[in-house]
Amino acid sequence: MGLAMSTMVSAHTADRTATADQPEFEVPRHLEYPDIPAWGLMDRAAELMPGRLACHYNDLEWSWEELNLDAMRCADMLRRLGIEPGDRVGILLPNCPEYIIALNGIWRAGGIAVAISPLSVVDDVDRLLELTECRTVICLDMLAHLLTGQARPERTLYVSLRPRLPLFQQIGYLFLRRRRTGSWWLSVSDRVSWFWDEMKEAVPVRTPRVIQQRNDPAYILATGGTTGDPKAVTLSHGNLVSNAWQQYYWAGGVIGKESMLAVLPFFHSYGLSATVLSGAACVASLYLDHRFSVRQTIRLIEKHRPTIFHAVPAMLVALNAHLRRYPADLSSLKWVMSGGASLPQDVAREFASHTGGLVVEGYGLSEASPVTHAGPLNFPSEPGTIGLPMPDTECRIVSPEDETTDVPDGETGELLVRGPQVMLGYWKNEEATRQAIRDGWLYTGDLAVRQPDGFYRIVERKKDLIITSGFNVYPQEVEEALLTCPGVAEAAVVGVPDEKRGELVKAFLVMESRRLWDEDAIMAWCRKHLAAHKRPRVIEHCPDGLPRNFLGKLLRRKLREPEAASQAPAEDPSSS
Repeated sequence: MGLAMSTMVSAHTADRTATADQPEFEVPRHLEYPDIPAWGLMDRAAELMPGRLACHYNDLEWSWEELNLDAMRCADMLRRLGIEPGDRVGILLPNCPEYIIALNGIWRAGGIAVAISPLSVVDDVDRLLELTECRTVICLDMLAHLLTGQARPERTLYVSLRPRLPLFQQIGYLFLRRRRTGSWWLSVSDRVSWFWDEMKEAVPVRTPRVIQQRNDPAYILATGGTTGDPKAVTLSHGNLVSNAWQQYYWAGGVIGKESMLAVLPFFHSYGLSATVLSGAACVASLYLDHRFSVRQTIRLIEKHRPTIFHAVPAMLVALNAHLRRYPADLSSLKWVMSGGASLPQDVAREFASHTGGLVVEGYGLSEASPVTHAGPLNFPSEPGTIGLPMPDTECRIVSPEDETTDVPDGETGELLVRGPQVMLGYWKNEEATRQAIRDGWLYTGDLAVRQPDGFYRIVERKKDLIITSGFNVYPQEVEEALLTCPGVAEAAVVGVPDEKRGELVKAFLVMESRRLWDEDAIMAWCRKHLAAHKRPRVIEHCPDGLPRNFLGKLLRRKLREPEAASQAPAEDPSSS
């Protein structure tokens, strides 16, 4: 559920002073939010700076006015196809201009957008379509096979990337599409057509069919949290606009000055809010790519000189590895925001050394649109913290044993947040909504500490806490220690059931290249460097790597599955 995003120290400055590129700017604690629906952010950008570049993709460009006009055409197209206000319309696309056009077109038509991950399987898509009663989907032709379940949509509008690719790549695209869909050509019918063919007949109508209210649902996206129990987060127009506005002011509150590298997936709340919506609020220029590639990302930065890069730790790790061997000029980046998972400090420092800018981490969750905390952008904050709350975002740290009691600064408890970006709830799941939001407070499920200086630090997922023989063990603490063991490249720690202790600490390890697995040596190291209750009683070699999601976030629930925890515990004779 958590989305890690705090400012890590720059390679060139370690004191809290403003620089020439990052002037002193005090972010207001309270903001006046525009009374507009989510599509109003793009409409505002087109009105303020119509000719400014909005997005660049595969050498094609749209100005904000052109992108807005296409969104109007999309809205008219959907109206002609029978979409009524409140209808759910799915978007099954990678990062491409059509995603932005479709999203704003759905909202202008009065519909609710349903984000469908291209990384899903047929059953996942089927469940989401059935839950949301989504009868129309705008789909990449390459992903048509994901709409073959029992809840298949009544109408599909295909988008293809093939015409925008070089000739030799177009051939490869057709072969890959055939392998995925089983057909060289996708047939069209009364219920299946091509997005741009339908748009040719549409008219850009500036007056929308219906004016959405702040609390009207706008966006639905699936989330499994850490439990694997899929739910559909429902965000309102007010949620989305508020979080975009908060980030806009966090970045300085200026328009038409920034450009963003947009390779984070738009179907995820982080990519949607940080680039698509905040980009519109800032009237920034977006440089899109449909997937992250190390070489292509570096080429885009060197060629187009974006100032902002939203990323996940896995991206920065891959870029660091490449840049060590092949240095590149990434000096245009003023700051980089990393989210989706905890960012190791050494990774942040190394990437800062390659760019000269701040590497920024923050925190949020899909249920909060998603950003709730971020480090300041005009000076480096303390490494390891998630920074300060967004404007108008209240926070509490409550005792895990007594949720009515707030813990003092410096003590660990569950993080609760309240603000205009907190979701309406889970679609058609009132019980889950009641569990997540109580008295207006969103229970994040993350254990955190508020420091005396007001900065927050995430300790662990509440559900990841291990209680062994009455002792609390935080997996992240054990993992950080294991990573200092010679030869260990990656480490993950979970609790497994045990009759004697309640839970045992189990570690999953990935070894460095060419390092042999030596269980006895690792156990000996643990006895020397970890307290008895923190030592793993079981360790498992994972030569194929640890399970992670597309953002690089560790999937501990996968490690807790019976087959992952089936080994008999190795008793440590020195334990107390």
